[in-house]
Amino acid sequence: MSGIRPTGFLHLGSYFGAVRNYVRMQEEFECYFMVADLHSLTTHPDTKELKTNVHRVLSENIACGLNPGKVALFCQSHIHETAELYLHLNMLAYKGELEKTTTFKDKVRLQPDNINAGLLTYPVLQAADILLHRARYVPVGKDQEQHLEMARNFANRFNHRYGEIFPEPLAFNYGEELVKVPSLDGAGKMSKSENQLATLYLSDEDELIRKKVMKARTDSGPTLPHSPKPDYIENIFLLMKLVSEEAVIRKFEADYDACTIRYGDMKKQLAEDMVRFISPIREKAEAIRNNPAYLKEVMETGAEKARKSARATMELVREAVGLNYF
Repeated sequence: MSGIRPTGFLHLGSYFGAVRNYVRMQEEFECYFMVADLHSLTTHPDTKELKTNVHRVLSENIACGLNPGKVALFCQSHIHETAELYLHLNMLAYKGELEKTTTFKDKVRLQPDNINAGLLTYPVLQAADILLHRARYVPVGKDQEQHLEMARNFANRFNHRYGEIFPEPLAFNYGEELVKVPSLDGAGKMSKSENQLATLYLSDEDELIRKKVMKARTDSGPTLPHSPKPDYIENIFLLMKLVSEEAVIRKFEADYDACTIRYGDMKKQLAEDMVRFISPIREKAEAIRNNPAYLKEVMETGAEKARKSARATMELVREAVGLNYF
């Protein structure tokens, strides 16, 4: 089980940090993937754009290879049991631990005039999303590891107090390290909302992709053979490893070690490889968004699958807590 907020645009980090594993997991597991529209309300977005944003996230997930026939692909707000489990888990969450989460601190820094309770309890709602389907595996990016640890804590507290209901959810990435895709400016990771000119979005047009890549930070090059790479140069190689052929990567690695690398040529190559990777996703997503009847069908079918799972879990939860009075 996993989800993506309909704020900003999906980007290369979204794909390699999460969506790529969604596509692999759908062949092996019973999967629940959602558009986290309730989560997005914590930052008070313009809700006039919410429907458009939800449709965009759905279409981009499908364009990346997610099959609505194989998974439950749904909107968070369509599953009302989520709010009920969220309430129960809030009784097991402590103010001090919530205030210490990295994402809460980041949001406080970014929006000091909007430090609402939903923002503070964001990890609790996220835990409810996961535990509602008693999910064992969560394909998430590296930045979500702390939230997943909290979901395990809430599951264990519930189980300890009321009886064994929830399994411990684990990050799942097919034995590989969780991917954190660096921004093009070498300052942090790609983001749906920050440093937009240093982020490659799945909706970017070809020329914009080229323009962004060519502005990636470089230097005058190494002066000694086999020199260690600065972080921002390592980032360019990492991006190349995501989308370029092995022979291309080996060529630029050899050039770097020999102090003959031409970063302009490297960035041109990376830009074309990025265009080749992103443009089919962008074009397929646009076609899906132009078919609202299909998107409505996807959401209705996905919600029906998710509600069946959610209802079964909440029957167990109510029984365990002692809320069945009949």
